[in-house]
Amino acid sequence: MSLLIRQLQVSLTQQSILTNQASALLQRVTSSLPAPLCRLAPTNERHYRTMPTHGIGRWKYLLPKEVPRKKRDKLQMKPIRGSTATEYGSLSVKVSGYDMTVVEHYSQYIHNLCNRLGVRVSESYALPTKSTEVMLMQEQGTKMYIDALLKTHERIVQISSMTATLCPTFMDVVLQNQPEGVQLSVKEHVERDFLERFKARPQLEGLMAQVNQRD
Repeated sequence: MSLLIRQLQVSLTQQSILTNQASALLQRVTSSLPAPLCRLAPTNERHYRTMPTHGIGRWKYLLPKEVPRKKRDKLQMKPIRGSTATEYGSLSVKVSGYDMTVVEHYSQYIHNLCNRLGVRVSESYALPTKSTEVMLMQEQGTKMYIDALLKTHERIVQISSMTATLCPTFMDVVLQNQPEGVQLSVKEHVERDFLERFKARPQLEGLMAQVNQRD
């Protein structure tokens, strides 16, 4: 009977040793494993913000930040360059016609020609379009009606530092390539040419004159 009790005690001790070893091994294995991706937490905490999928479905943060636009300064007239003994001053090459496409291409041709010849182009701009009404009178009667509306398109290429020896060659090339229906004029640039770039507003000018008179 005592032998049986001793054997039972030995088996219990061995079983307790095995359980202690198994628990120690399990503890080592669990400590070496990575942390779980999601843990139980209170409902007011959002752990998904640290995940790589955070932000999917949103696009506003992908757009570049808008830079506030600067207020454009009022257009100022550039100083007019005077002529010398060997060079012309500021010149305005004016191209006008009824076909806007032809006028635009011809002004671009003059601009490119100046670049190739080494002539400085100060500015290249368009003038306000002018409209002309063609009136016809009836065969019987004195009443007139509008038969056609002609629109004149104008482009200005302002150049400077044109030498006296290069000017005849430049004019020959420009005149030889002048398309039909397009008028060309070259003159000295003055302050009045700068003011023609802006549309006239007689109503606003009249109101401003009345305000100035009251003051």
